[in-house]
Order: sequence, then structure tokens, then C-alpha cells
Amino acid sequence: MRTIWIYAAFVLGVPVIGGAIGLITLPGAWYAGLAKPWFTPPNWLFGPMWTTLYLLIGWVGARKWLHGGSVGLWWAQMALNFLWSPVFFGMQQPMAALVVIMAMWLVILGFIGREWRGDRLSAALFIPYLAWVSLATALNAGIVVLN
Repeated sequence: MRTIWIYAAFVLGVPVIGGAIGLITLPGAWYAGLAKPWFTPPNWLFGPMWTTLYLLIGWVGARKWLHGGSVGLWWAQMALNFLWSPVFFGMQQPMAALVVIMAMWLVILGFIGREWRGDRLSAALFIPYLAWVSLATALNAGIVVLN
């Protein structure tokens, strides 16, 4: 029963916290006025994509909490993830946000690398996350260059 509660806490907690941060730091007129790279996805895609990724991240977090492994890297990527929106949208600091997201990308990659042998499922579940953060990093960099 304890396992179910841990999975529930992580799988529900991560998207709820991420969603709350997203609501607090909604893109507004400032973001709409920025020049963006040609490969910017449509705005409607970000919510469903992050919700899906947060569910996967939460699942992996529960696995790490229960079974060990790269728990520190999991928490580090989560902290950086939750920091990015307030820096980019809240503080309107794309360059500082680029530093945050590059650090997050490295931590996610490090997590995948460290978990690949010991918990391949957790590592594999982070691959879509790495792909999306790669795109987000390129978008962030493009905004820095274009603005």
C-alpha cells in the first residue's frame, strides 16, 4: 500500500506543482512580443506536452524514491525544471533562463547515463524529456539571439 501512495504522490505532485508554476508564470504580452525561431511549436502544444512529461518524470521519481539510484540527479533536474519558468517568464530574463535550461539538459543527460545500466526503464522514460528539453533549449537560445 505504501508503494501506491508514493507513486500517487509523485505522479500527481509533479504535474500539479509544474502546472501551478505554469499558471503563475503564464506567457503574456512580453513573450508574445518576442521574435521567435521558425521552429517554435504552436502554443497549444506546450500544456499537453509538459503534462505528459511531468507524469513520466513523476513515475521515475517514485521509482527512484522506492528503489534508489540517481535520486540526487532526479531532484536536481526537478529543481532546475521548476526554476526555468519563473526566470524566463516571471523575471523576463531569457539569458539567465538559458543558463538554467542548459544545466537542466546536462543533469537530465547525466541521469539517463547513470541509470542506463541499473534502471533502464527510468532512463528510457527520460529520453522524451531530454528530447523536449533539447527543443526548449534551442528555442530559448533562439530567443536570446533574436532579441
